[in-house]
Amino acid sequence: MAAMSDYLENKIIDLVLRGQAFTAPANAYIALFTVSPSDSGGGTEATGGSYARVAVSGALASWAGTQSAGSTTASTGTSGTTSNNAVITFPTPSAGWGTLVAFGIYDASTSGNLLIYGSLGTSKTINTGDTVSFAIGTLSWQIDN
Repeated sequence: MAAMSDYLENKIIDLVLRGQAFTAPANAYIALFTVSPSDSGGGTEATGGSYARVAVSGALASWAGTQSAGSTTASTGTSGTTSNNAVITFPTPSAGWGTLVAFGIYDASTSGNLLIYGSLGTSKTINTGDTVSFAIGTLSWQIDN
């Protein structure tokens, strides 16, 4: 299950209820973790061996607007769910990245603010030369309703 970080929760409250501006990032940067983060951040992001966050455009074409992967219309209905509309592929590891257990979505390619995070469901040990990717519709999260 995925969740919003404290940072994003506060930004949404300030935007919706307190009239404070919030500019959505142009890209979401997908990160992988060997130790899961929490609402307050933390966790241990994968490092070394050509690891880098992957940029995904903040656009209707990039994220499904309903529970159906491939949807390019604005969100409607009651699901509060989105998922990736294209395969998200990380650089090929030139060394092991350890055992991945979680993903995170940031507003920057390095450092930045954690926006969303979640468990991978099944942990995966990444070795040199492995293909590391999320198939269409498999990186998803839902706002609790």
